[in-house]
Amino acid sequence: MKADMNDQKDRLAQWIDAHFDEQLGVLQQLLRIPTDTPPGNNAPHAEMVADLVQAYGWTAERHAVPQQQVREYGMESITNLIVRRPYGSGGPTLALNAHGDVVPPGDNWTYPPYGGVVDQGYIYGRAAAVSKGDFATYLFATRALEALGVPLQGALELHFTYDEEFGGLLGPGWLLDQKLTRPDYVIAAGFSYHIVTAHNACLQLEVTVHGKSGHGAMPETGHDALQAATRILNALYDQLPELKKIKSGIAGIDSPTMLVGRIDGGTNTNVVPGKVVLKLDRRMIPEEDPVQVEAQVRALIEQAVAGQAGITLEIKRLLLSHALRELPGTAHLVASLQRNAETYLGETIPAQGTPLYADARLYGEYGIPAVLYGAGPRTVPESNAKKADERLSLDDLRKATKVVAATLFDFLGGK
Repeated sequence: MKADMNDQKDRLAQWIDAHFDEQLGVLQQLLRIPTDTPPGNNAPHAEMVADLVQAYGWTAERHAVPQQQVREYGMESITNLIVRRPYGSGGPTLALNAHGDVVPPGDNWTYPPYGGVVDQGYIYGRAAAVSKGDFATYLFATRALEALGVPLQGALELHFTYDEEFGGLLGPGWLLDQKLTRPDYVIAAGFSYHIVTAHNACLQLEVTVHGKSGHGAMPETGHDALQAATRILNALYDQLPELKKIKSGIAGIDSPTMLVGRIDGGTNTNVVPGKVVLKLDRRMIPEEDPVQVEAQVRALIEQAVAGQAGITLEIKRLLLSHALRELPGTAHLVASLQRNAETYLGETIPAQGTPLYADARLYGEYGIPAVLYGAGPRTVPESNAKKADERLSLDDLRKATKVVAATLFDFLGGK
């Protein structure tokens, strides 16, 4: 039985090698349609992907999020895709999820950000590594599995979603809320040389400090919102040493963090600022309670300006992203991925946490075991993700596709 399984996995790898040029061409197509978020006009990319999979004899269900909901969210269009591949009865349903939305490319690119240029063993482009590369990984791993022509049990679903940069609530979150899917296991986009089994939670708040404008020559006629905001900044940053003392017990995750990433306010140099807006990011380790943390941060902000004449506050939650935690069933995914990675990467890859946050947490909130694994290097900085000249090693793409295909066979190949 084991020899037969190894033979089948050898055939998977051979099919992937034989079709790698085609896979690379598909990735180039995926990279050449921009999906900058913001502004988040991502439906055209989804339409292209839906048309693409028709050539494989597959149907992509197009699930367009209602326009008003998308606009209120701050984006322009979202069409999430589900490709369902039902096989024989008796096996699990395994979903593969990658997101197509990306941060805008920014400046200082050596290669065109939407060119899909291949040079010296790498493909360059915005989202090459995060995570259009894993559109290609998952598409061709699935094609390889089906090309075996052997009986399969269970079902496979491809989830291509377009809202990770805004938090995922209108991506996987929307598909789950609408009861359009409920898989037994999920593999979401990640990097080849480690499996992510846990990640941090994230709280983002918008704090508006209201004062009263006044002439710069007579500042006592106003109430300085910036001076009040400075009190808030000092209170927040004074907390950082305390946050450093809180340690996670999960490998790959250290301590909570907090920063103010954006400040807007004032009208002119010679005017007392009447309004200042702060945008705050507080990362929480999986062991923290997000509800308790939010209450603490809000209280800290309010106390910082308590008693300040003429100052009022508005505190608006922009995002509350929960942590990804290991669930019963996570170990089954990890064991298969590690075993197959040892074959195709030639090394034992770790299963660990990450301080980032991702869409996978949304599946976890529904009790679905989820891990992050896909094509990419050992670390985010190596890929230039979210920076100029984002890139993906062609060798990592090839190997990760083989690992995912073999893992699919472990789960769906029958007994």
